[in-house]
This record gives sequence, structure tokens and C-alpha cells, in this order.
Amino acid sequence: MTQEETSLDQDAGGDTDQRPTSHSLRLTLLVVLSVLLLASVAAVVYLAATRPVSALGIDGDQDALQTERESAMAQAEQFMLRINTYGPDLLEGDTMPKYRELVEEVITPKFAADFEKNAPLAEATVKQAQVGRSAKVYSTGVSAIDDDSATALVAGSFTQSYPASQGSEERVETDPAPFRVQVTLIKTKGRWLVDDFTPLTGDAEDTTGGGLPSGGTGTSPVPSEGATP
Repeated sequence: MTQEETSLDQDAGGDTDQRPTSHSLRLTLLVVLSVLLLASVAAVVYLAATRPVSALGIDGDQDALQTERESAMAQAEQFMLRINTYGPDLLEGDTMPKYRELVEEVITPKFAADFEKNAPLAEATVKQAQVGRSAKVYSTGVSAIDDDSATALVAGSFTQSYPASQGSEERVETDPAPFRVQVTLIKTKGRWLVDDFTPLTGDAEDTTGGGLPSGGTGTSPVPSEGATP
């Protein structure tokens, strides 16, 4: 064998030894890149799940946000139930102290000042015509919320009742009247309190029974004595 043939054999053998090494290197790089890609995806998912909800103004995770939403919805629901639930059984003389107390527990001091001015209208209706009112809430939702204010939507219906005849113990109920209301809430000392409301459907005068002006319309949503059959 000549020196040239020997050299060629050695070169061929060297290429054979290098090929497995090159293949192993590419495989190792592929594995490393795959691991890095998976780690990047995991990091993105983690950041998306735990980053502050800046658009809503509330820091924290989704559980904290949902808790705030539920608290605001519950208070809006309570407002509509309490302001639309009263009757002769709550009368003490000319007023309904328990009715006022229950409503004022879920509203801001500013809103309470308006309520106190107008509540006598509802009390007069109860005393003069023995009108009663009850309410049901079918659904609630939050359309906007940040760290200290929220807007909720409440849908439901209320039913009025009155004596079948003067002095009668039998009472007649009206058909349920639907309502849908936008409720504005403010967070005060860690509690959501109702600061205003605006009827979205139906007659504004029939949305609540507390004699409250709604949404700046200046109306008094209390059934007049003449409106009771």
C-alpha cells in the first residue's frame, strides 16, 4: 500500500468517527432549545396569571378581583331588596325606623341624606293607604370596577299589596313589575356602599319605594295614594 492510499484510508476513517459526534451535538442542542422554549412558555403563563389587573385598578390575582366583584354585587342586590321591602308591619307611629335603618346600612352618608329627606313619602303612603311592597332579584352583574368604585346592574321585580277593602285583613297583590337598575357603589372603609342608582327600564317612579331621586331626574319613585286601587 502506498503512502497516499494510507493517507486516504486515514481520512476516511476520521470522517466516520466525526459523524456520530456531530449528530450527537445537534441532538443535544435540539433538546436544550426545547427545554428553553418550554420554560419560556411556562414563564409567560405564570406572568399572565399573576400580574396585576391594571385595567381594573386592582392589584392581585383573579381570586381577589372576583371577591371584590361579588361583594359589590351583593351590596347592590341588598340595596334593591331593602329599599323595596316595607309595609304596615314596619310602621311605628308615622315612621318606619327599621326600614330606614336597613336601607342606610348599605348606602353612603351622602346618599343617606337624600334618603332621609324622601323616606317620609313612602311612610305616608304606607300609613294612609296601607301599601306594602316586596322585591325579588333575578340577576346581578358588575360592568365596571376599580379599587374604590364600581358599577353594578341589578334586574328583578317588585310586587305591591293593599287591603282588599278599607279595614280588611285580606290583601290584594299587584302583578310583579320588572326593573333593571344601574347602581353606583363607592368603597368606604373597606365596604362597598351604594352612592346612587339609575333606572334602565320601566318607569323611574316605580323602581324604588324609598322616595329617592334616581339618577338626578328629580322624580320620587313612590306610588302615590291615588295610584293604589
